[in-house]
Amino acid sequence: MRIEFCVGIDLGSTTTKAVVLDPDQRILGRGITNSRSNYDVACKVALGEALINARFALIDGRMASAGVPEARRQQLLQAFELAFREQQYRSQLKALGERLHHHAVRTGLGKDTGKALDRILGRMGEEAGALFQPGSSRKSDFFRDLAGSRYVELAEALARDNVHAFDPLVGLFDKAILETENSTEAVGTFADHARLAMQRAGDPALVQAVAAVMAIELSQRMSVGTGYGRQRLPFPEKLIRSEILCHGLGAHFMFPHTRTVLDIGGQDTKAIQVDAHGIVTSFQMNDRCAAGCGRYLGYIADEMNLGLHELGPMAGKACRTVRINSTCTVFAGAELRERLSLGEKREDILSGLHRAIVLRAMSLLARSGGVEEQFTFTGGVAKNTAAVKALRDLVRENYGERTLNISPDSIYTGALGASLFAWREVQRQQEEAVEVQS
Repeated sequence: MRIEFCVGIDLGSTTTKAVVLDPDQRILGRGITNSRSNYDVACKVALGEALINARFALIDGRMASAGVPEARRQQLLQAFELAFREQQYRSQLKALGERLHHHAVRTGLGKDTGKALDRILGRMGEEAGALFQPGSSRKSDFFRDLAGSRYVELAEALARDNVHAFDPLVGLFDKAILETENSTEAVGTFADHARLAMQRAGDPALVQAVAAVMAIELSQRMSVGTGYGRQRLPFPEKLIRSEILCHGLGAHFMFPHTRTVLDIGGQDTKAIQVDAHGIVTSFQMNDRCAAGCGRYLGYIADEMNLGLHELGPMAGKACRTVRINSTCTVFAGAELRERLSLGEKREDILSGLHRAIVLRAMSLLARSGGVEEQFTFTGGVAKNTAAVKALRDLVRENYGERTLNISPDSIYTGALGASLFAWREVQRQQEEAVEVQS
């Protein structure tokens, strides 16, 4: 069996996203990875993850066709995916270990460093199973984040016990992780890990479904790229579309009554007006500064020693909203420290920071044409509960009640729009071929 697909790639400043779309414009799969200096690899890894995600969806469909009840399907799929991700993590951990030892030898750090690395890697391998158990909590699904945080903790423990100096171990990791991230072989393919994963989640219905899906050929027809780094994508120029067009079309596809789109990404903010067909009629974009974008929130999280995902929930505990004068990343740290020194609570400061960010976005919305019914919020910041609340409040204050659409997959909006453009290009080429033949 063969399934054709088109793919849209969104190369953002922090993450690269891929969406795989079948000929009926149904989403087969989504994939995401850290953006990196090697754009070819970032695209390949994101696409690889999207195709893995597509096969998980196909497995679910196979079991549904076989009459497996939904609750049972979800249980089997969760067990299988956790086992699969564990195998994928172990594959990347093995690749990381090889590169760590390689750099240790090259830099002449000696046998003591090799033994220290073996202790760290051995411990990480022992802990891998616990990371991928049902109900387990992981700070991130990205290998760099998962492996990096634990590697540093274990290196610090060795340094405290006078086993090995900390800095050389971290220096080796910085070199090795870049190479591991840029290796598609380290990530592996669906077939690489599915067989081992089935040994842990080997229900007959699941085994049959996985075997059938492994035999399916996924055939790529076209790819279109977009995003903050679109000019560096390894695509022909005619297969690159602007972020504005892709976010407008993607938001319209998800919510067909959308007329206004706000996208707050890692490096820029876009306010977009679209018509009934998802065609952009007006837009405003803040692309000169990271103020009021995801990068700014990341900087604040670092200043407060918090995870990015912790900012929204903490701001939600605020008793009052502190007025923030600047959302410039250059001055953010200074103002933050000043507010803290004056006795302001962290949650109240964060509430003010989120409101300040959204106020900047409101200015762009006003210049683009205002907020129409319906209104769609996209981008990574759309997952931040405090930002969503501030946006709802400010839209209500300035425009009255509006329907605010937020998809749980909003971060993929640009890639979705690009995949739609890819199918349009396929259709255009087919029509040209028919004209030539006639």
